[in-house]
Amino acid sequence: MYEYTVFRMKEEFSWHYFHKSDILYRFIKHYQKECQQRPDLQMQYDYSTYPFPGTQFCKIVEEKLDKTMFSYETADFLRLYKNSTNIPLHISEKHLKFRCKTILEAEEILFPILREIDSTFFIIGENTAQYGWVSPVIRIREPKSGQVLYSYH
Repeated sequence: MYEYTVFRMKEEFSWHYFHKSDILYRFIKHYQKECQQRPDLQMQYDYSTYPFPGTQFCKIVEEKLDKTMFSYETADFLRLYKNSTNIPLHISEKHLKFRCKTILEAEEILFPILREIDSTFFIIGENTAQYGWVSPVIRIREPKSGQVLYSYH
């Protein structure tokens, strides 16, 4: 089974690093290894991430999924089920950890729930070099001077 961690990035970081996800991946891996010895990494991590919205996540699970598709083992540990798929989830203050056989299992059950909450979730594999965004980032650019269209009449 593969283990993954989901982080909720602040919107400005998802805009800046959407196409540079390898940089974000290396930063988070570096943070995970050295945060105890490097308070500056902890500050950067805290600045670039939001807490994981555990309460909101559980509420959507309860609303959207049939009662046979999930079970709570503790307040911060639950399982999602669908057919033969079983995904254990551990909710922490700053991230969500889960295990699955393939990332396609998570795409089928877990990712739709995350997409309802926000589009800034970033996933890294803990025992595999997989990483990326759960959703594409859509940024609507506002006109710089209030002018929408140019006219050459």
